[in-house]
Amino acid sequence: MTVTVRPSVVPILWYQRPRDAIDWLCRALGFEALMVVDDGDGGVMHSELRFGDGAIYVVGPPRDGMNGASPRGVNGRNTQHVHLNLAEGLDAHCAQARAEGAAIEREPTDQPYGDRVYTCLDPEGHSWSFGQPVKAMSVAEMAEATGHRIDTPGAHG
Repeated sequence: MTVTVRPSVVPILWYQRPRDAIDWLCRALGFEALMVVDDGDGGVMHSELRFGDGAIYVVGPPRDGMNGASPRGVNGRNTQHVHLNLAEGLDAHCAQARAEGAAIEREPTDQPYGDRVYTCLDPEGHSWSFGQPVKAMSVAEMAEATGHRIDTPGAHG
């Protein structure tokens, strides 16, 4: 038997309409649904969606003592923001998301630290950003370009 290696970090996102969300995330943002587990009532108790070498879990409203909510159920508030890195095609990705109804909060813009980034909200209000490197920069160059001190606590040497 082959054991599937999963990403080390996998955010869980709660949706009021998880099946609609899964379809939308695949069409609009480029996720691939690997697994959808029905809750016995036509809802989703667990799902796994892949994006590149990363993943998210999309689930229905919390049950069994879990604490979470779709932004739609809490006046649009978010307690997280999911960022995904693209190798290329950021502007086309934004156009696809917009065509599928994403609310673009920040248009694709080159950032002083070397990435091009856009941000959007999905139909239930989850906050997303996408970045693509456009210029390779050292930490020192990023600090100079942004005007911020950048520490690298885990770096050795």
